[in-house]
Amino acid sequence: MDDIDAINLALLIFRCGIAGVMLAHGINHIIGGGKIEGTAGWFGSLGMRQPLLQAWLASLTEVGAGVLLVLGLLTPVAAAGVVGVMAVAWTINHRGNGFFIFRPGEGWEYVMTLLLCGLLIGTIGPGEWSLDRALDIDDDLIGWTGLLIAAIGGIGGSAALLATFWRPPAPSEG
Repeated sequence: MDDIDAINLALLIFRCGIAGVMLAHGINHIIGGGKIEGTAGWFGSLGMRQPLLQAWLASLTEVGAGVLLVLGLLTPVAAAGVVGVMAVAWTINHRGNGFFIFRPGEGWEYVMTLLLCGLLIGTIGPGEWSLDRALDIDDDLIGWTGLLIAAIGGIGGSAALLATFWRPPAPSEG
């Protein structure tokens, strides 16, 4: 193995690691614990309007991004999914709870890390061991183009979703 193979192996491991997290979260939101209805109830309690729609949208985005990352297909689009879901989670659930995830209410270190991983993989691409490379589309989707797709798609999409569907609950007195 040469240095390029080591880089491609590292990118494959990185992609699949992030994909595994996204797949686990998406599948768990659909079939775990309270199933999609429980996820919708939780989303509603966080101030999301049309919570069942939002639960499906978030869950399918997580699953779709995970599948695309494993395959290394349309990698900046998959990265935008990661960035978008994490930006929404950061805003509606983790933002006010401090940095550390182990604090009450779960801080934002975890979602920040995944969001940054999404921006990174969108920018550098999936590596040679990917469908993007096999289809000869990776050169058009890396660098600034990939970063812009991941950032604008993810952050812009989450901002539009939040502006349209999120109405934060009134703070409780006491």
